Amino acid sequence: MSLRAKAEVLRKLHQGPRALLLPNVWDVAGARIVEEAGFPALATSSAAIANSLGYPDGQRIGRTAMLEVVERIAAAVQVPVTADLEAGYAQTPQQMTETAVELLESGAVGLNLEDGLEEKSLVPAEEHVAKIHAVRQAGEAAGVPIVINARTDVYLAEVGPPESRFGESVRRGRLYREAGADCFFVPGLRDAATIGRLVKEVGCPVNILAGPGCPPIAELEKLGVARVSLGSSPHRATLGLLRRLAVEIREHGTYSALEGLVSYAEANALFRPRK
Repeated sequence: MSLRAKAEVLRKLHQGPRALLLPNVWDVAGARIVEEAGFPALATSSAAIANSLGYPDGQRIGRTAMLEVVERIAAAVQVPVTADLEAGYAQTPQQMTETAVELLESGAVGLNLEDGLEEKSLVPAEEHVAKIHAVRQAGEAAGVPIVINARTDVYLAEVGPPESRFGESVRRGRLYREAGADCFFVPGLRDAATIGRLVKEVGCPVNILAGPGCPPIAELEKLGVARVSLGSSPHRATLGLLRRLAVEIREHGTYSALEGLVSYAEANALFRPRK
């Protein structure tokens, strides 16, 4: 498919009737595995990619290094790819435009764009709106309707008094939607009743970060959630497996943690060119 066609497919996947499920990936092998499992689109995890390359999360990796990995992933699969690009590696609309152009050059057709700062605060909503505008305009100039997943860290960073967080999230969600966002991402929000209220109040597709403590996918779908992603947790679960394996070998000399592994032949086959 062309980039435009992939973007249109990705956008349509946010319209139901089922939620778009995204077990986030960080390399080509994982991307191929998730694609072969039948998922219609792929999402990357910025934290997982950064960590796998030796960087902490928080825009330490830089735009070029991040998009090099995204490009390899997008080239290896046939389904649309949306990339987690943190705060866009940009402080100005012009820099955001450059990021959007490079996103399309990588072969991805969507992005996460967050409003959080490392010190557990948020950029002014107007600044984030300007970035969203820049991405939308860059996509229009290229003829590709980039799918923008605008993220707020109100709940994740616990910004402001607890009683203010719902209202601030709704305010930002509406502003981001009006600026051109296709989906509103609220990591850190796990309460089912609050999720249901947010979906009704924001007026656009909502993305929830799932995991322990979050309602199951079936319940999220009943609440009207359009997109469910796992963030860096698949990568961290893999690290947990490696830790258990290392401890088992060192302390017990056994190999039960290796049960269920992908065979050597299967792993190699993930990298063969497609016909």
